[in-house]
Amino acid sequence: MGAVYFYHLTRQPVDVTLATLIGKARGQGWRILVRGTATDRLEWLDQKLWLGGDESFLPHGVSGGPYDKDQPVLLTTSAENANEANCVMSIDGAELTAEEINAADRCCILFDGFDEGAVQHARVQWKTLTDAGCAAQYWSEESGNWQKKAEKAAS
Repeated sequence: MGAVYFYHLTRQPVDVTLATLIGKARGQGWRILVRGTATDRLEWLDQKLWLGGDESFLPHGVSGGPYDKDQPVLLTTSAENANEANCVMSIDGAELTAEEINAADRCCILFDGFDEGAVQHARVQWKTLTDAGCAAQYWSEESGNWQKKAEKAAS
């Protein structure tokens, strides 16, 4: 049974944090699905991940191509798990279900701490998913380092 980790972004932008989390997930041998809500935002993220940085290259693709199933990291707006990922990451308020969290090794919800709408949506997601019995952790980077601020066990 998986768990959902909420990441409250206040210091690093989503593309930097996402690249770090993808690298860690790949280090676990997991396949990753990154779910967003807008195609143009995923195209922007695709460019950011291709450009890389100080981190190692992150092989990935945007959904809709002939090789979606083969992608170790797939960026999508779809609810379908086309690459059979065992780690699902949500950005920009994309929804995750309790069923997919329980089926995955790990799920992550990244949200912008400076966007009050995103913070409120994350609170609703926390309540909905923990009420459905999902294990959850809330992580904040407000101090400069990631710290676990809350945890709820699966019920």
